[in-house]
Amino acid sequence: MTASSAALTDWTGPYGLPDFTAIRDEDFEPAIRDAFAVHLDEIAAIAADPSEPSFENTIEALEKAGEALSRVSAIFFNRAGSHTNDTIRATERTVSPLYARHRTEIAMNGPLFERVDALWQMRDDLGLSTEQMRVLERRWKGFVRSGAALAGDDRTRYAAITERLATLGTQFGQNVLKDESDWMLLLESEDDLAGLPEWLVDALASVAEERGHPGKHAVSLSRSIADPFLTWSSRRDLRETVYKAWLARGENGGETDNGEVIAETLKLRQEQASLLGYATYAAYKLDDTMAKTPDNVGQLLDTVWEKAVARANEEAGDIAELIVAEGHNYQPAKWDWRHYAEKIRQQRFDFSDDEVKPYMRLDKMIEAAFAVATRLFGITFEEIPDVPLYHPDARLWRAKNPDGSHRALFIGDYFARPSKRSGAWMSGLQSQSKLLGETPIILNTMNFAKPPKGKPAFLSFDDARTLFHEFGHALHGMLSDVTYPSVSGTSVSRDFVELPSQLYEHWLTVPEVLNTYALHYDTGEPMPKELLDKVLAAQTFNAGFETVEYTASALVDMAYHARPDAPEKPLDFEAKVLADISIPDAIAMRHRSPHFQHIFAGDGYAAGYYSYMWSEVMDADAFAAFEETGDPFNAEIAEKLKTHIYSSGGTVDPEDAYTAFRGRLPTPDAMLKGRGLI
Repeated sequence: MTASSAALTDWTGPYGLPDFTAIRDEDFEPAIRDAFAVHLDEIAAIAADPSEPSFENTIEALEKAGEALSRVSAIFFNRAGSHTNDTIRATERTVSPLYARHRTEIAMNGPLFERVDALWQMRDDLGLSTEQMRVLERRWKGFVRSGAALAGDDRTRYAAITERLATLGTQFGQNVLKDESDWMLLLESEDDLAGLPEWLVDALASVAEERGHPGKHAVSLSRSIADPFLTWSSRRDLRETVYKAWLARGENGGETDNGEVIAETLKLRQEQASLLGYATYAAYKLDDTMAKTPDNVGQLLDTVWEKAVARANEEAGDIAELIVAEGHNYQPAKWDWRHYAEKIRQQRFDFSDDEVKPYMRLDKMIEAAFAVATRLFGITFEEIPDVPLYHPDARLWRAKNPDGSHRALFIGDYFARPSKRSGAWMSGLQSQSKLLGETPIILNTMNFAKPPKGKPAFLSFDDARTLFHEFGHALHGMLSDVTYPSVSGTSVSRDFVELPSQLYEHWLTVPEVLNTYALHYDTGEPMPKELLDKVLAAQTFNAGFETVEYTASALVDMAYHARPDAPEKPLDFEAKVLADISIPDAIAMRHRSPHFQHIFAGDGYAAGYYSYMWSEVMDADAFAAFEETGDPFNAEIAEKLKTHIYSSGGTVDPEDAYTAFRGRLPTPDAMLKGRGLI
């Protein structure tokens, strides 16, 4: 093993981090292969243990196994998502099916499953703690759901499907990233910048410089660039060009087209579910969630859809009236909505984003997110400069407990770049575990527009909400207080994992937080009360559009996966679903199928995109617990929130966790009210 390969598994950097300066891209593949072999040796030893199976020699042993693989994998997949290149992409294509094969080999280890199954059958006689019982249950279910109970040809076929799906997921994500990173609209004249605020002009200059056109301006398909361009540009022809390129990611023909990838993925998923005895892939995925069944999901989505479309149609009428009032003769198109909605918002609430952005400096919003965590949970944050990380833009903080002891490391990587996939997410290099004696190393990765050198970065209000959202996920990882790594932090059901993140967004709109941290970058003055009141009053503006965008995506996701056969032509099927639900003409899905990475670049949110709304039902109800006391930082409620939601990981059933916090399960009423739909 080379020194740089060893650096991937033996972390000797400051504060227990990897030594990123010693890591070479070409060492990932051999290090991953070596880690596979080490892990399989550990698994073989557990399976061949001659003593009777016990929780300690089987389940705890499984929890301890694979440490080297976890470490190299955490570094590699972070690089693949946030700072990729040709070598990383090639390695990802090679190792993705190997990961699937590795997981399948473990899941289908007969003697190992026999030991786990024996413990499961005698579980009530083992004297296990609540957490240990959950770990055993999840281990056993994980084996069964991975094909461990299959035999003969079915077992072989299941393994082949799993491996092929891993390859397809990697291909899908790389195709989208290539379409995003290759596309650019160079703006050649001052007229091309018509309507754009100064901060966006600066951001477009940074894009052009990054793409090799210094002194010019360019639009990229990063959401933090495309979305504001569609909002502010008064050039309808350019808005149309950008929007169509945005919508066409993954659907441009040629080697990056995802049409056949989607079709094969859906077909294989349905076959996979059938092998395990489920009628549909959605039934398989939902079996281990709070929602339980596609019907339960459908009831929520249908209720919201009806109200959202009614509101969106009203909003479309307002936009059509404004277009006529401006002397134009066209119906609202998809590339018009953001532009005219912003004009209506300015008229209705008498403020513009340009007035708000000077108060939403990135550094102050980071500080605000930290300060809320301190008020609620007692933890504090100290930035640690000059520690080499995987990219110069990434920043490091140390989180401390109230007594000053070490809690976690937090890495924030906030700016868009061509080597980073779009979107925003939380991940981790290391999870908290008392068994392993490890503290969390958590990352937030985003795609905010990077300002020119020497200028501060400003966020839109939506950007700031995204920052709070992802930091809520980060807190779920950093506040974890469990023994076993498999139930640490965000290792919870998909329709529960968004609760801590979406709930945290609510504190951004607490006036006390904005008055303290939404300070003008030049004068240091807080946002004027009149402006703050307008900003808060506008939070439910355009709710129909936003809810239709999201819910359409969730409905299409569920329609794909809740049928016993895969559609032969998925994009035709997508169009039919949207027609059947009568999506307004001027609104598209938030994520069209060819670039719907949540459900096709891996299976994380497949038959699970609904979970954002499922969690929103809980987060609205959970924040109401604070509102009912009249104090958004109520110490008693905050302690219950920390204990039962943020710190408990997957140690208890989600329904039990929520009930322990709130005293009951939630209803959709607070969510619908929060969205302004009732």
